[in-house]
Amino acid sequence: MELSYWWILPLAATAVAIAAWLSRRRRPSRNRAIAHGGRLTDLPEYQRALRRHRARLALAVVLGAVFLAATATAAARPAQRSTEQPEIRNRDIVLCLDVSGSMTSTDAAIAGVFQKLAKEFDGERIGMVIFDSSSVQLFPLTDDYDYAAEQLKQATEALDDGAGSFFDGTWNGDGSSLIGDGLATCVQSFPDTEGSAAIPGDSKRSRSVVLATDNFLSGEPIFTLEEAATLAAAKNVKVHALNPADMDYGDQPDQPGTQLRASTEHTGGTYFTLDSPDAVPGIVHKVQETEATSYTAAPQAVVADAPALPLGIAFVAGAGLLVLGWRLEP
Repeated sequence: MELSYWWILPLAATAVAIAAWLSRRRRPSRNRAIAHGGRLTDLPEYQRALRRHRARLALAVVLGAVFLAATATAAARPAQRSTEQPEIRNRDIVLCLDVSGSMTSTDAAIAGVFQKLAKEFDGERIGMVIFDSSSVQLFPLTDDYDYAAEQLKQATEALDDGAGSFFDGTWNGDGSSLIGDGLATCVQSFPDTEGSAAIPGDSKRSRSVVLATDNFLSGEPIFTLEEAATLAAAKNVKVHALNPADMDYGDQPDQPGTQLRASTEHTGGTYFTLDSPDAVPGIVHKVQETEATSYTAAPQAVVADAPALPLGIAFVAGAGLLVLGWRLEP
């Protein structure tokens, strides 16, 4: 227990001492002698009444002193200081959105699905990357859910309106809808777990990418989808795919949906169509399954106000003074 404003106590003690000194300097009241007063004061009843009166006055003084001390202590703001090591969930999720022309009609709906995903997670770090012929990080990994929710809301509105500024930076490469390059960028968005730049605890964090794409490639990417999936598997990143337009005809290996499913399953991830009712709960369940042992963060000093005890004492003393005041009434 410590006092935030400890200097209030010596000030209160000084004020009480000054008040006591001033009261002693007051002129004594003039009393008039009464003839044969001893006949009254010597009576046993009078003596008992006088003793009760003095006891009540002494008790009132004690209760007043306790009340003043308790209120002064409460005003000094007692606080409890402790050290905590919060447990942090060790999951990172990057939302990876294909914003190419073939995805125009469904991107707003996918951003809405991303908003639902973000609401389902608790304690995880979430980031988002958008890509077409080049990739842009919309926001980095963060556990500030208010910030992430605001960014996802803005993304949903921009995709719904087709705002051009939202797509700035995604057309800097050759071609369009370079899914492999986009996925590789999302995989590389996780912090480095090796070398001097590594953050303690990051190597234990599970990592997932939620990839939304129809896998309609147009151009020559640096990474093919299969190569990007291999990179993800090598970094122990699971890829969960959302396909907004699974329009494959059959399950031939050259079909875009079949290729996307095979690549995600290669990483240990899952594949869903956008309109599947199992998409959000299925992805959340799979991400939560990847949780390893949680770890404790760096110690944090926590200071909490603790006025309950002095205020409780002041309340009891004040109540006692009120009762005594009523009993001392003539």
